[in-house]
Amino acid sequence: MQSLAAVNINKYFYDPQEFHVLKEVSFEVKRGEFISVVGKSGSGKSTLLYLLSTLDTAYTGSIAINGTTVTGLTQNQLATFRNEHIGFVFQFHYLLPEFTVLDNVMLPALKLNKRPKEEIREKALDLLTLLDVRGHEHKKASMISGGQQQRVAIARALINDPAIIMGDEPTGNLDSKNTKTVFNIFRQLARERNQTIIAVTHDDEFAANCDRIIEMVDGRIIAQHP
Repeated sequence: MQSLAAVNINKYFYDPQEFHVLKEVSFEVKRGEFISVVGKSGSGKSTLLYLLSTLDTAYTGSIAINGTTVTGLTQNQLATFRNEHIGFVFQFHYLLPEFTVLDNVMLPALKLNKRPKEEIREKALDLLTLLDVRGHEHKKASMISGGQQQRVAIARALINDPAIIMGDEPTGNLDSKNTKTVFNIFRQLARERNQTIIAVTHDDEFAANCDRIIEMVDGRIIAQHP
């Protein structure tokens, strides 16, 4: 089953001068596939992720996620869609430091407001167990280690059962041990939970172990390696 389809995506920047940053980009991602997008700085990979995550709507072409064409939706529609269907894991965890670990994980689900608070709490605790950070749920997010913070960020990304997890350099701030841990979590999520994962990375070893590598140069996909 298809999880994402991008068709003939073109993107321009106009400041300080016109620059064609993405050129006729087309690809599909199947449900449960773990994909990395690689390329040198300026290749367009982070810009592409920004479009796929519906945070930038100034492009031509079309993007469909989980059977819904998101191109052309209003900002309010996109905000609701993102919260329900897309989980984000960034290079920096973006946890709220004064909130507890548990509150950080629960937040997107409380915002979506589709389940009772107690059910959300139980789901959050289950995810913290899955990600091996159970026991820290009542600590403030600022009081746990960097590797633990990134695992909490993954739990937060999973709380609404998103169709896709999008990672922007998700291991960029981690040492090699924690990088391996986070990679193994993603691998487990894809294999055991049929979670679709698209990660932009500079880490060659991380990319090499994914299901597929999408390689970008100068705004184009030049190769896809299984």
